[in-house]
Amino acid sequence: MKKSKFLIPVFFITVIMLLTANKFYAQKTDVAVTEFDNLVTYLQTDNNFINGDLTTMLIDASEVKDNIKNEKYLVVDIRSDSWFEYAHIKNARNVAAAELLNFFKNDITPSNYDKIIIVCYSGQSAAYYASILRLAGYNNVYSMKFGMSSWRMDFAENAWLKNVKNDYAKKLETTENARPEKGAEPVLNTGKTEPKEILDARLTDIIAKPYSDFIIKPEDVFANPGDYYIVNIATADDYNKGHIPGAVLYGPGCLASEKGLLTLPADKKIAVYDMTGQQAAYVVAYLNLLGYNVGNIAYGNNGFMNDELKDHKDGFTKKQVNTYPVVE
Repeated sequence: MKKSKFLIPVFFITVIMLLTANKFYAQKTDVAVTEFDNLVTYLQTDNNFINGDLTTMLIDASEVKDNIKNEKYLVVDIRSDSWFEYAHIKNARNVAAAELLNFFKNDITPSNYDKIIIVCYSGQSAAYYASILRLAGYNNVYSMKFGMSSWRMDFAENAWLKNVKNDYAKKLETTENARPEKGAEPVLNTGKTEPKEILDARLTDIIAKPYSDFIIKPEDVFANPGDYYIVNIATADDYNKGHIPGAVLYGPGCLASEKGLLTLPADKKIAVYDMTGQQAAYVVAYLNLLGYNVGNIAYGNNGFMNDELKDHKDGFTKKQVNTYPVVE
């Protein structure tokens, strides 16, 4: 009888422990995998260019000029019809940005080319759409550095040369700002479950929106820095020389989910910048695809501290402008 009395409490304790363990296990394992999770895992496994060296995706105008007759090079000019008719690179194809995915799928065989170079006015929108095409799996797509502004002076005067400024060079900080702890992720609602289907749905959505929707003026950021989470795509050396107050450094590889992606806020406008706005444009397209509220600070450091960059390889001056032939 004593033995029976002893076993009853032991039995109930065991049951309670099992129920508690099962409840804990359910909490740990019964977590739905989101569309965001699926998409990030897919991209960082299959197409992880965003965590590499983005400078390798910028093609100098000199390389394009030297390969005008090379059938393995294709130039795709996304400027307006009127600007294309005004003057363009020989053999270039004029394609509206919103039609690029259709053009790649239906009008050309992308694998026939060693390099497909997207060209715009300043290199920023070209980089944005080149990033979208890379995300779509076209790994031979590049953008021409500084756009048509590096091809001939009249183009430069209408883009880079009238936008490089030094208005905020004295309002920078050198304080290192730490990334926050990992937070919530954006919510994607494509209704798809397979990663490739989610990707295709998001690509269709974002390419329909003009790049102009993602431009942030430098003066807006300096006037209201608290309105933005400011991301500086830079080397530690360039960052430490001076950055926008509050800006957080995200160097190469820092957008891997376990390192930095989830430190970005899902509930605040993210303002991205680098030296020229071109590497930043690659990042903006990637973050836009993932559902972040994001924009590119126009012309990067050159848009607010150009005089300080005269000796920097990415400081834009008339030295970057060539006199290359065009079709008029």
